[in-house]
Amino acid sequence: MALLRDDLPAWRSLMFVPVTREKFVATAHTRGADAYILDLEDSVPEAEKPRGRTLIHAAAKEVSKAGADVVVRINRPWHQAFLDIEAAVGPGVMALMCPKAESAEHIGVIAELLDTFEAQKGLPNGHTKLVPLVETADAFFRLREIAKASPRVVALSLGAEDFALALSMEPIGETLQLAKQTMIVAARAAGILPLGFMGTVAEFADLNAFRETIKRSRKFGFAGGTCVHPSQVTILNEEYGFSAEDVDRAQRMIAAYDDAMAKGLGAVTFEGKMIDVPVVERARNVLRQAAKHEARARK
Repeated sequence: MALLRDDLPAWRSLMFVPVTREKFVATAHTRGADAYILDLEDSVPEAEKPRGRTLIHAAAKEVSKAGADVVVRINRPWHQAFLDIEAAVGPGVMALMCPKAESAEHIGVIAELLDTFEAQKGLPNGHTKLVPLVETADAFFRLREIAKASPRVVALSLGAEDFALALSMEPIGETLQLAKQTMIVAARAAGILPLGFMGTVAEFADLNAFRETIKRSRKFGFAGGTCVHPSQVTILNEEYGFSAEDVDRAQRMIAAYDDAMAKGLGAVTFEGKMIDVPVVERARNVLRQAAKHEARARK
């Protein structure tokens, strides 16, 4: 049975923040996200990208004031990516989000650059994690290899808007379902976090509909999601998190199963239903993830 690696971050919500927008950077830490993605890519105009690189570490200190993790989304073209990676590596940046990840070799090159820059800056090897973002038709067929490309890879996501553009389809839950389910399988097989939901990050006008989307997406196996608007953060935290009732039910289920096993019973029932090893293991996963979220809350 594939389990999440023990070294993964506890991410339910990751909010994009344009690194060049001072107002957004200054208020981000009040929004309650588990991580903030300082964006150097789509939200930063070409002429502003050099200045954006100089702002990364000051912005990282701002957005992490309440204990959130910091991720930096770099650019795809290598002439920009190299500069982004060198500028982003530092003690306050946990991970890089890598758009249009094409292959395991692509991620391997970034990991090799990180080896060099971490050594230059006196950071432990492996300090900077990676979140590949798959956004092309070719890369879709290499999801499994990308997910397992490096120990630095802690999460995987499918960029709905760009992926839909590449396939000339509308970016909605129905059209994206196959691709996103495949991404979830690849991530879970690698023991890393599948990020996203059955829709696109641009959906925030109707928060009730957004909540229903996240509830549905949780059932597919997503562990967390990105967002562009503060109003989405609470919904992601609640729907991808675990309530006190969830934890209590998991504890009672495990206790009932362990008690039955100790008595040598062949069949175990809990709340009127038969339970077996996979069901109980899901309950143990609930407790493991809930413990990580609780540890984050105590930061």
